[in-house]
Amino acid sequence: MSALNRPDLNDIKHGNWVDRRLPQAWRPYARLARLDRPVGVWLTLFPCWAALVQASHGFPDLVHLTVFSLGALLMRSAGSTVNDIADRKFDGHVERTRFRPLASGQMSVPHAVLFLAAQLALAASLLSFLTPYTRLVAVCVLPLVFVYPLCKRITHWPQAVLGAAFNWGMLMAWSEVAGEIPFGAILVWLGAITWQIGYDTVYGYVDINDDTRLGLRSTAILFGERGKTWIGAFYALTVAAWSIGGWMVGMGPLYALGMVVIAAHLTWQTLRIDLSRPELSYQLFLANILTGVLLAIASLAGTM
Repeated sequence: MSALNRPDLNDIKHGNWVDRRLPQAWRPYARLARLDRPVGVWLTLFPCWAALVQASHGFPDLVHLTVFSLGALLMRSAGSTVNDIADRKFDGHVERTRFRPLASGQMSVPHAVLFLAAQLALAASLLSFLTPYTRLVAVCVLPLVFVYPLCKRITHWPQAVLGAAFNWGMLMAWSEVAGEIPFGAILVWLGAITWQIGYDTVYGYVDINDDTRLGLRSTAILFGERGKTWIGAFYALTVAAWSIGGWMVGMGPLYALGMVVIAAHLTWQTLRIDLSRPELSYQLFLANILTGVLLAIASLAGTM
């Protein structure tokens, strides 16, 4: 069964709030920014909130919470725009992505570039609320944002680059709140990267046939039939990094309990993996929103 016959796997969702609420001329821009598919925002936001909580040793300042939340939304949207500009010729040959605005011709590349400039300008405006050190840390993520779309052409590990960029806000949270990025915080960030390698590999199995045909690379293609074992190993590394890193930054016993719950959830995901069922892979990918929620809750509990 093709992805076009499985609406849950299709990148373009019709009949949602974008169609109901926005003028027709605005809809391609909203879809380019993935505003109709907020899963990426949640996967970016919850680890960032967790880092804010850990760095604040409690509930974070409302200004920080607002700035980092808006930053996660804008940078995830900008990253999606960069990705679609770079991949527009490939996306048209992949069932899941063929109706994206650039791949389907609903939007021109110059308009997409102008839209990207506006997204980055809005994100940059948030830096005025942050310290000079955090601004410097923020600028350092830009090479990753622009390099990521090219990685799938030259390496089987684009998910690692995406994970580093996706979770960069965790490092910024520490630099802003604490004025430094301790090794424990870096370890928690590395755990977020291994977590993303795991769940994005699960997602990669949705497109594995199309990506192989087009000569693209991914961890799903690299791992092949051993994917379940590799994904489980990366999830195990995630729990280890989050546990040790959390202990190093002063998280209490309730944080350790949260790690046990996360370990159980990721184990459940791993046991359910069936590489021959793309619809299940997509469902397990979405299940990682709960992983992010659990990390944020564990972090808050660990400060008590």
